[in-house]
Amino acid sequence: MSFKLPKLLYSYKDFEPYIDRKTMEIHYEKHHASYTNNLNKCISGTEMENFSIEKIMKKSCCCTKTTTLRNNSGGFYNHNLFWEILIPNYDYTDPSHFMTNAIVKDFNSFESFKNQFSAAAINRFGSGWAWLCIKEKKLAICSTQNQDNPIMSGIGCEGYPILGLDVWEHAYYLQYQNRRSDYVSSFWKIINWKKVEENYKKLINNSCSG
Repeated sequence: MSFKLPKLLYSYKDFEPYIDRKTMEIHYEKHHASYTNNLNKCISGTEMENFSIEKIMKKSCCCTKTTTLRNNSGGFYNHNLFWEILIPNYDYTDPSHFMTNAIVKDFNSFESFKNQFSAAAINRFGSGWAWLCIKEKKLAICSTQNQDNPIMSGIGCEGYPILGLDVWEHAYYLQYQNRRSDYVSSFWKIINWKKVEENYKKLINNSCSG
């Protein structure tokens, strides 16, 4: 089995003015495509050809090809999730009453959640991601370096992600330069809360989330 670049459900320009068309194009066609191709090369001829991406990421922390496998399996998975939880601003809707209540239950208020998540993204030194995860059947926020992912073991950010923000410079630098905080602020205007809620509901009653 080989992994394939997912088809996007929108065009590159659909996120303007929050993310510019050129950034979307390069991010998807160059960076995500590279992670996908390198992942397939890394697992070619191994037992991992028949593994799910989640199983590969878990194995990447104890494999002789650790760095290559870890970076590219994470890069493939992380971007798949990222594209899914984005929605063009003209289709944006606020989180549902159900999702808002779930967030408030674990963070006291939506504003507190938003501030904590934004801080995790802005304060991540260098390249990495900010995550909203399910851990022990509760929502939790953390960040990872490079293309690490909460599903990987031993990284200090264990959980199952339902929302992720890419804070590598390739995700925003053409438009925002060093203004990462502006990019993070724009992110809140293009989150697909229906998909985040779908991810939440799928995992919250699953034994793997706790």
